[in-house]
Amino acid sequence: MDELRASGKSFDISKREVWEAWERVKANKGAPGVDGCSVGDFEKDLKSNLYKIWNRMSSGSYFPPPVRAVEIPKLHGGGTRILGVPTVADRIAQTVAKLHLEPVVEPMFHPDSYGYRPGRSALDAVDTCRRRCWKTDWVIDLDIQKFFDSVRWDLVIKAVEANTDLPWVVLYVKRWLQAPLQLPGGTLQKRDRGTPQGSAISPVLANLFLHYAFDLWMSGEFPAVTFERYVDDAVVHCESETQAREVAAAIAGRMEQVGLRLHPDKTKIVYCKDGRRRGSYEHTSFTFLGFTFQQRRVRDKNGKQFSSVNPAISKDALNRLGAEVRSWRLHLRTGHTLAELARTINPIVRGWMQYYGAFYRSEMYQLLSRINAYLVRWIRKKYKRLQARKKAMVCWRGITERYPRMFAHWAWTPSVPRVW
Repeated sequence: MDELRASGKSFDISKREVWEAWERVKANKGAPGVDGCSVGDFEKDLKSNLYKIWNRMSSGSYFPPPVRAVEIPKLHGGGTRILGVPTVADRIAQTVAKLHLEPVVEPMFHPDSYGYRPGRSALDAVDTCRRRCWKTDWVIDLDIQKFFDSVRWDLVIKAVEANTDLPWVVLYVKRWLQAPLQLPGGTLQKRDRGTPQGSAISPVLANLFLHYAFDLWMSGEFPAVTFERYVDDAVVHCESETQAREVAAAIAGRMEQVGLRLHPDKTKIVYCKDGRRRGSYEHTSFTFLGFTFQQRRVRDKNGKQFSSVNPAISKDALNRLGAEVRSWRLHLRTGHTLAELARTINPIVRGWMQYYGAFYRSEMYQLLSRINAYLVRWIRKKYKRLQARKKAMVCWRGITERYPRMFAHWAWTPSVPRVW
């Protein structure tokens, strides 16, 4: 790695950039691609593997292998999606390009674009959406149908060309877009549009595409209308139903122009009904980034109750988390100690609490108490003298009082459901 710059190569890519890309890929870990090579396997012959990537990229002879297609549940519940898993080497190559492209495009992105951007998060988008729902009466809940499968390559390339003078970045973006998907049965699926979710470069390309296709267009056509966009998930705020219908129709037309389509059933116009807005309309709730926004009872700083639109974990997200809790089969892990079970599930549950518990966390209490029910069943199965429910509950209360921080969720609810 002592020679930092390429010599006699078609493209000026440094070995240091490849090394930095490797460090990022290693930190992110991730599953093997079509070649079955894990991050650990790649590291066994690290110097040689990184040299091959640098040599091929700097000479223009790098061609990405197929991307392994994996079906996974959607992040916030409600169906599945196809995740594209590139090889470790390809993730490094993509990260090299990302390190050049991202610093150029990031400063120009719209302030209300939140997805996969430094210093921004989904919770920031949810919080901004919440505050705007208090001020405006109508919302357009946008759903772009099969966005990652439908993005037009020519428009992606046009956007990249407008923001880099490095021909190798454009060249390799074209090749990554054209890389086929390898389906679970081994069949290669060629594509003529779309960019698989899961690659290092995909979030930057998606944001860049939608910057021109949606953000800039909205700023020009409807400068007074606010929105929050997290990649292809967006909410638009309007002052009236008439304005909402006008803007929704214009957005649908714009999406058609750029080769996309709004989902006819999932895109809807929503009235922000609460204590002061009491009209009667078909849709009075919507879901954004795993949170359902609807009228809820809250307290002000003086303890007085009032009704306003607020987000809480959605039913789909709760069902997904509940299914995961059931899959742990905690009550059957009698070969483990309680402390071992805590070490296993705490990182997962803590993540749920930090995300879904950021707003109206009481909606999570039933799920968290269900974990406690499984743990009481574990006590009754592990210790014969505690098989009786009353004895198990006495033991439970003793444990939660002596070790209140053993399980992360006990900070919120150490209780057990009455029926379990």
